[in-house]
Amino acid sequence: MLAAAKTRQPQEILAAVTAGVEIIGENYVQEAERAYEVVGNRVKWHFIGHLQKNKVKKAVRLFDMIETVDSLEIAREIDKRCAQIGKIMPVLIEVNSAREKQKSGVFPEEVAPLVREMAALPNLRVEGLMTMGPDSANPEDLRLVFAETRKTFDRISQLNLPGVEMRYLSMGMTDSYKIALEEGSNIVRLGSKIFGERDYEED
Repeated sequence: MLAAAKTRQPQEILAAVTAGVEIIGENYVQEAERAYEVVGNRVKWHFIGHLQKNKVKKAVRLFDMIETVDSLEIAREIDKRCAQIGKIMPVLIEVNSAREKQKSGVFPEEVAPLVREMAALPNLRVEGLMTMGPDSANPEDLRLVFAETRKTFDRISQLNLPGVEMRYLSMGMTDSYKIALEEGSNIVRLGSKIFGERDYEED
């Protein structure tokens, strides 16, 4: 279980950690820096937002995993910046299984070629996949997306690529985590379920 801390104050995050949360997910490097000053390395920090190339240098110092790699360009930048500090970064590839034009991520058929190229980068390690899923009032729409991502995960696992260890499938948020778990997720990203509702509608 990952606590999705977007827009939350450092003291709210500290309270969640004190209550037993072990992984914090942040969408923005700047917000994570502020929270880290209060919480520190008492937890694992996962990056779950869209990572811009100019933020990678800071991100690799701060985070224990980057869940949203969606291009070879970003993967190479992570590899380069990690090499500079002697770190190997676990990463997940973001899959756009719903094929939404406005969403980040690679299409399912693009995952295997990307993984093959990323496997050659010595300072990152592919450990699985993540997906966001569409904004939908019908949970069953999400089930189809989660199932497609799981199939992609299984296909990559069967390739047995050197340097690739398919361990994590990050799917599901507050409104969809139960379906995600049924479809094979082993990381769920919960925001309002942990912190309460935000002042605006977004999870």
